Amino acid sequence: MPSRPNPACGSADHVLSRRALFGGMAAAAATGLVRRPALAKSVQGSGKRVLQIFLHGGVSQLETWDPKPGTATGGPFRAIPTSVPGLHISELLPHTALQMHRLGLIRSMTNASDDHGRGQREIFSGRNQPAPLDVPDLGAVVAKACMPDDFPLPGHILIRGSGGGPGNASYLGPRYAGVIMEDAKPPAFTDRPEGLDRDADRRRSSLRSRFNDRFAARRRTADTDAYTFSYDQALDLLDQRKVFDVSLESDRDQERYGKHEFGRHCLMARRLLEHGVPFVQVNHSNYDTHFENFDFHIEQLGEFDQPFATLVADLAARGLLEDTLVCVMSEFGRTPRINAGYGRDHWGKSWSVLLGGAGIQPGAVIGATSADGTEVTDRPVDHGHVFHTILQGVGVDSTADFHIGGSDFTIADPAKEPIREMLA
Repeated sequence: MPSRPNPACGSADHVLSRRALFGGMAAAAATGLVRRPALAKSVQGSGKRVLQIFLHGGVSQLETWDPKPGTATGGPFRAIPTSVPGLHISELLPHTALQMHRLGLIRSMTNASDDHGRGQREIFSGRNQPAPLDVPDLGAVVAKACMPDDFPLPGHILIRGSGGGPGNASYLGPRYAGVIMEDAKPPAFTDRPEGLDRDADRRRSSLRSRFNDRFAARRRTADTDAYTFSYDQALDLLDQRKVFDVSLESDRDQERYGKHEFGRHCLMARRLLEHGVPFVQVNHSNYDTHFENFDFHIEQLGEFDQPFATLVADLAARGLLEDTLVCVMSEFGRTPRINAGYGRDHWGKSWSVLLGGAGIQPGAVIGATSADGTEVTDRPVDHGHVFHTILQGVGVDSTADFHIGGSDFTIADPAKEPIREMLA
C-alpha cells in the first residue's frame, strides 16, 4: 500500500534539499583523502554486515515494541505473544512477532533530544549533539571497518523513497560516504550509451586515466582524489549494475515482500547483503504522528511488518543472519500522553530500539519502562551505548581508534560502552 503524507511537525529535517545533498558530498570530499588511510589492526575487516531500518520521524514505542494496553497512555491496541515465551509486542506486528526469537529489544532508551535533526545526528553518530568535532555516521564507520580494500561496490548504501540524508563520512573520506539508491532502482547513468561498445569505452577510460595520473603527479589534492574516486566507483557500478536490479528476483519473492515501496526496498537490501555490502540502510517514512497516531501506525506498520519479517526470515534461512546485525530504530519515540488531535508528539525520555542477528543475544529484552511508559525504570541507555553495541556485535573493537593523517580519532564515544547483556 502507498504511504500517505503525514501532517508532521513542520521540521525542515523531514526534507533533504538538493543543496544539503551536494553540500554533504562536497564536505566529504574536502575532509579527507580518498585513498584508504591506515587503519588500526583491531578494526580491520570483520567480514560482517549491518542492516539498519530507520523509521523516519519517530515511531511510537507504544504501538510497536513496548505496548501498555489497558492504561491511559496505552492506546487502543492489544499486546500479542511472540516466539519468545513471555515477550509481547503490539498486535500491529504479527509477522515480526514470529521472528522475535531471532531478535532482541532495548526498552530503556533515553536521551535529552526531542528535535528531529539532533535526534538523527545522535542515533547515527552515537555522540551527543552538538558535538565538538564532526564525526562519521555508523554506516561510514562500519564500511571502513568491515569492507575489504578491493570491494567493487559501495560499502555504505542508503535505500530510500523519501527522508534521510546521504550519510556523513566526515574525516573518513568520500569512499565511506553513503550512496543513495532512490526507490529501489539501479543507480542512474549506469547504462553504457548506445553506440559505445565495451572495448571503445575501455580505451577511452584508459586514456582518461593517463591524463589524470599526469595531472595528479603535479597538482594532486583531496578534491582531485575525490573526483578520481567518484569516477572509478561509477565504472565499478557500471559492471555491477545487476546487483541493484530487484526485477531480477523471482515473481514469488517480489510477491512475498510486496510490490509497494518498502517491500521493494527490503528486497533490494537482501540482494545487497547477499553481495557482501557492509552497511545497508533502509528508510521508511511518515512516523511523525502528531495527528491521528493510531490510524497512521495501522497503515505504516501494516506496510513495515511483513517485508521486515520476511527479510529477517530469509537472512536466517540463507545463513546470512549470523553475520548480519539488524537494527530497527528512530531518532526518538512518541509521547505516552495522547494529544487533542489523537496524536503523539516527540519523546526522547523513554523509547525502544530493536537489534538482532550477528553478535546479539536472541530473545533478549534489556531495560523496562514504568506501567504508563512515561519513564525508564531499569537499565537506562542511549544512542552512544547502542553505537558501541552494534559495532561490537559485528566484531569491531569500538574502544579502538582510527589512525588517519597522523591523528587518532576515537571510533565511538569513549564516555559510553556496549550493552553487555545484549551481546551474545
